[in-house]
Amino acid sequence: MPDNPHALPGQVFALPGQRLIALEGRDAAAFAQAQFMNDVKGLADGHWQWSGWLTPKGRAIALFALLRLSDQRIWLAVPDADAGALVEALKRFVFRSKLALAVREDLVIEGRFGAPERASGAAIGGEADGIVELDFSGAGEARTLLIVPAAQAAAADETLAARWALADLRHGLPRLAAAQAEQWTPQQLSLDRLRGYSVKKGCYPGQEIVARTHFLGKAKRGLALFAAAAPVAAGAEVRGESAALGTVAASASDGATHLALAVLPLERAAGGTWIDGAAVEEIALLDGLAR
Repeated sequence: MPDNPHALPGQVFALPGQRLIALEGRDAAAFAQAQFMNDVKGLADGHWQWSGWLTPKGRAIALFALLRLSDQRIWLAVPDADAGALVEALKRFVFRSKLALAVREDLVIEGRFGAPERASGAAIGGEADGIVELDFSGAGEARTLLIVPAAQAAAADETLAARWALADLRHGLPRLAAAQAEQWTPQQLSLDRLRGYSVKKGCYPGQEIVARTHFLGKAKRGLALFAAAAPVAAGAEVRGESAALGTVAASASDGATHLALAVLPLERAAGGTWIDGAAVEEIALLDGLAR
C-alpha cells in the first residue's frame, strides 16, 4: 500500500518551489548544448532528459529535467535552484546568441502519482500551449510531472509534495539544497544512473573534469540511500564504525518516513552507519541505471 492512503491515482497537486525556465529563439538548442552537461543535440524533439549546469570545476550548480520541444524551444523544469538567479547567471553567457531566457511565470509545475496519460519514457506528452506531461516513473512507482497554465494550478498538498520528494530520492535524483550546490560532481551524485550527463558530446562547463574522471576510472564516490528514524539535514556527516565516511547531499521527510542520499566511497568496509550520532539503515547503493 502507498505510504499515504489519500494519495489517490489521478490526484494532481502543486510542487512548491519548482519553476520552469524557457530558452526560446534560433539558438536555443545550440546554447543548451554548449552550457548543459547532457547531449541536447542528440535529443529528439518532443523528448526530455535529466541534465544540469556545472561550474568550470565540474560541480553541479543546478539539476533539472530538460525538455526539447523543438530546436528553438528548450524548457528546464527546475526542482530546487533559484530559477530567477539561474536565468541571470545563464544570461552572462548568451553573448551574440539569438535566444531569450526567462522564468515562465504563466506556467506551473505539478505532480501526480500514477502513470501518465500521454507521455511514455523520454517522450513528452501533450502540447506546449496546453498541459505537458513527463513520465517520472521509477523505483517501482508510477509518477507524472505536469506543466500547466497557472490559471489551472492545482491546490498545494504538503503531504503529497513531501511524498514526491521522497520518491525523487528513491529514484536517485538528489534534491540539492542551496548549501549543497557547487559541492558535487555528476559522478559523485551517481547521475550516470539517470543518464544525466555526457562524456562524449564536446565542450561544456566542467566537461574536462567529468570526462577525465570517467575515462581514467577515478570515480571513487557515489550516492547511497539511507532510511533514518528522524529527519536528516543535508550537509550532515556520515560516519562508519571508526571514521567519517561522507556527507548527506540531499534529504526528505514526510513526518513518518525519513530518507537521505549521501555521497560515500563506493568501496567501504561493512558495518554500522551513523548520521548525527543516530544509526541509519542503508537501503541501496545507487550505482545502476534507473531508466
